Order: sequence, then C-alpha cells, then structure tokens
Amino acid sequence: PLSASRGRRCERVMAASKPVEAAGGGSGGGGLSRWQLALVLGAPILLGAGALYLRPRGRRLGGGECPSSPGRARGSPLDRAQAAKNKGNKYFKAGKYEQAIQCYTEAISLCPPEKNLDLSTFYQNRAAAYEQLQKWSEVVDDCTKAVELNPKYIKALFRRAKAHEKLDNKKECLEDVTAVCILEGFQNQQSMLLADKVLKLLGKEKAKEKYKNREPLMPSPQFIKSYFSSFTDDIISQPLLKGEKSDEDKDKEGEASEVKENSGYLRAKQYMEEENYDKIISETTKEIEAQGKYMAEALLLRATFYLLIGNANAAKPDLDQVISMESANVKLRANALIKRGSMYMQQQQPVLSTQDFNMAADIDPQNADVYHHRGQLKILLDQVEEAVEDFDECIRLRPDSALAQAQKCFALYRQAYTGNNPLPVQVAMKGFEEVIKKFPKCAEGYALYAQALTDQQQFGKADEMYDKCIDLEPDNATTYVHKGLLQLQWKQDLDKGLELISKAIEIDNKCDFAYETMGTIEVQRGNLDKAIEMFNKAINLAKSEMEMAHLYSLCDAAYAQTEVAKKYGLKPPTL
Repeated sequence: PLSASRGRRCERVMAASKPVEAAGGGSGGGGLSRWQLALVLGAPILLGAGALYLRPRGRRLGGGECPSSPGRARGSPLDRAQAAKNKGNKYFKAGKYEQAIQCYTEAISLCPPEKNLDLSTFYQNRAAAYEQLQKWSEVVDDCTKAVELNPKYIKALFRRAKAHEKLDNKKECLEDVTAVCILEGFQNQQSMLLADKVLKLLGKEKAKEKYKNREPLMPSPQFIKSYFSSFTDDIISQPLLKGEKSDEDKDKEGEASEVKENSGYLRAKQYMEEENYDKIISETTKEIEAQGKYMAEALLLRATFYLLIGNANAAKPDLDQVISMESANVKLRANALIKRGSMYMQQQQPVLSTQDFNMAADIDPQNADVYHHRGQLKILLDQVEEAVEDFDECIRLRPDSALAQAQKCFALYRQAYTGNNPLPVQVAMKGFEEVIKKFPKCAEGYALYAQALTDQQQFGKADEMYDKCIDLEPDNATTYVHKGLLQLQWKQDLDKGLELISKAIEIDNKCDFAYETMGTIEVQRGNLDKAIEMFNKAINLAKSEMEMAHLYSLCDAAYAQTEVAKKYGLKPPTL
C-alpha cells in the first residue's frame, strides 16, 4: 500500500552575498531546537525570489593597477594592506573584479603574517572576486587559506562550499556547509538549503548504484501479511479452495483426483498459507513457463512478490502482461493496475500512477480496493477532497471496511488541521471516536487517531491509543516506534523511547523505520558512529530507490558531522 511521504526539503537556492567585511570575520550563533534533526529534518522553508543590484557609489574608478604602492601610501604595513583592501572593495562594488583581485593580492603581500584574522579577510575577499569571474578552483584555494588562518570563518567556509558545488565536489561541499550550519546554529536558510540540496544529490547517486546491485530481501512475515490485508478483492491472496489443497490436506478419498494436476501456482498458494514466502517466486515461475491454466494468477502473484522484495523492474513486465490479458478475470487486471499505480507513485511518477488507478476504476467500478488505494494516492498528492470521495465510495461498496473509514477520518483531519480551523478539527476527532467504537478490532483506527492526538498535544490519550494497537497487533514493530517517539516528544524520556524502539527491532529485525528512527536519535545524542551504523542497516532494508536515497542523505549528514568534528572541533548541541 502507499505510505504517507515524510517531509523532505528539496528547494534550490542561489545565494549572492556581499564579499566585503571588516577585518577579522567572525562566526554566527543561535540555538538548535531540542528535537530538530541536524541538516535534514524540519519544517519546509519557503523563499521568495529577489535580486540584489550593486551600484558603484562615489567617484568613478579608472582602470589599471591598484594605486596603493609603498611610495605613495603612508603608515604601517597593516595600514597599507587595509588601504589596498579598501581600494579593492571599491573596485569590487564597481564590478571591476580583475582590478579588485590586484588590490586584494597587494593587501595579502603587505599584511604582516602574524595578523591572521586580517589576512584571512583579504583571502576571502579575493575569493569573492574570483567567484564573480567563475574561477572556482581559485575560489577554493583562497577560501582554504582563509579557513587555515581562521578555522571558524563562516563566509569563507560557505563560499568554498558553493565553489565545491560548482566543481561537483559534493562530499567537500557537504562538509563545508555542515560546518557553516553548526556555526550558525542551524538558523540560516541559505546554508540549510544548500545542505539539503547536496544531501539529496548524494543520496540519489548512491541509491541509484546501490539499488541496482542490491540483493533482494524478503520482508518480515508481519509486513507481508499487513500488505495483503489492505486488499479485499484480491484473488491471489484468498485462501486455497477445498479442491485446490494438496493431497495430505484431504480427509476424503474421493477428493484426491481433484488435486493431481502439477500446478506451480497452487503450490505457491500453499506456501503462502504456510508463510514460506521465499518459495513463491520460483513456484509461480514454473506455472508461467508451463503456460498453465493459472497463468494470469501466477504472473500477478510473482509480480506482487517482486514488488515486496523491491524489484520493481522485474515486477513491471508481469503486471503489464496481466493488464493486457483481456481474457483474464477483471479483478486480476484491476489488482495489477492498483499495484502498478502504487509502484509508479513510489517512483515519483504521479501522472502514470493516476492513469492506472483511473483505468482500474473504469474496468472494475465495483472494486472497493480501487477507491481505497486511489484515496491514499490522493492524500499523497494533497487532493484531500478527492481522497474523501474515494474513501466514501469504498465504504459504500464495503460498509464493513474499517480501514477505509479510519483513513477517511485521517484525511478529513489533515484537511482541517492544515486549514487551521478548530471546528472541523473537532469534527474529525469525533469521527475517530466513532470509528474505533464501531470497529474496536481495527488497529489502524487507533494508530491514526493516535497520530492526530499527538498533533493536538493530547499525549496521554495518544499513548492509550498506541497501547490498544499493541494489544491488537503485538507483533507490529511500527507501533512500538511511534510510541517510542511519543515518549520523546511528551516526556523527553530518552531511555523509554529507545527501549520501545529497541523492542520494535527485537520483534522485526527487518523494520527499516526502526533503524532509521534509532539513527536520528543517536545523531541528536551526538553518537554519530552509532547513528551511521543504524542508517546503514536501514539502507540495506530499503524497499525502494527513493527511500534508499533518503536514508543515504541521513547517513551522509551524520558522516559529514564526524568529519567536521575531526577537522574543526565543531559539534551541534546534543540531547
């Protein structure tokens, strides 16, 4: 099933900053929100577009060399260096960057070597002039000299980060911008956006290579059962019929003749009932190669397990074939469209995803699964009104669909919450109460209600809802992770939170969400090596390339902080 996407920032920014400052550039300050995750998490940032026009002031400057030679200037070497720098600043503001470079070079040559802060400013200013001429290697060289003289020089670090970005040195760019973010207390939008941008690019590059060569990994039985439980009109997930079961399951001699056919698909179904999932793909392949009478069912079942192990490239041809089989059961074709549409959404192709769901509704308009899963798609696309309409149609077709009713409540709650209107929020919360009263065995209803209660800071009641979830589904690792996060937000109880998340891993050692959450907490605690270990475990369990890219971004952010700590002794505030 589709899952709600986590907040990510991917905004692009072009930062044009004035290069000129007084000697001795300093560092910024500011606090870090207690629960903010360094570099990669937080509320989305919105920037307006604007332009900065620098116009020369005062008298017009002529061309030529910097007119501050020792024969004409007076004062100490530092005074003469400052005079050369000031002349360079005027050339810079006039857009005469070559002359500015000459003046800054003279300032560097005149400056006493023990005047570290002044000398670092001259190098940084010359780097700014090189930046205007797009001489990125020279920018890196001069900024490096400035940082060697003043290791916490924010302007030089940020300018070098931008130059590394232009040179496609992503790792070096990330380290520099990480140092800037820490020095600024994670308060500057420009540096945060650059960090996010580079992390996203690094994550995509690494995930593309890793995902292509990854070993397929079967999810936990709990995950697989949860996946199939989200479908009610799915033929392939239904139990074997009486005449389909293997001989040893028969208690009447007369039934033996009904199961003598050699069907890979029926054996695969038997393995499903036994939770022996590793044999499903091989058995369905036998049915397909034999072109048996369960060909369409075998293709769909094999495609489903390809999706579950994260092999979308192998799943797509099977889904395509089922969808094109006009002689196949319409529910098989609709189910294949739902799964291909969900796959497209994971691949960030919402247009293709929407087309598949719409086609499924056209060919099987009485299929409740179509509207249920399309409703989830609409939530991801922020089309909440349309999502509610789809959930309503699903409920009309299947009034006993507790899952659809719970998700409709959550869609209404999200719509009310983002609209900042108290009355609809109260109505949505009342709707949750009605759902859990009507369907007391629906764990998803309690879980979604708990999320809404957490938003409303009703932590005690949210904790009760998670407890009810655990009572109903004691082997659902995700619930333990959410309950652990609640302890952190509610009571700042780090030990209890970690205990619950560790319990989740004990229940399901393939729960990537648990490892990811543990990693983010370890980042906040300053245990960066442990965080990297957790993120790498989550990466190996990622179910899609997009999810893997996000996890690599988290891992790279933690690694960059370890490098910054080694180089500059900088660490963000910790819990």
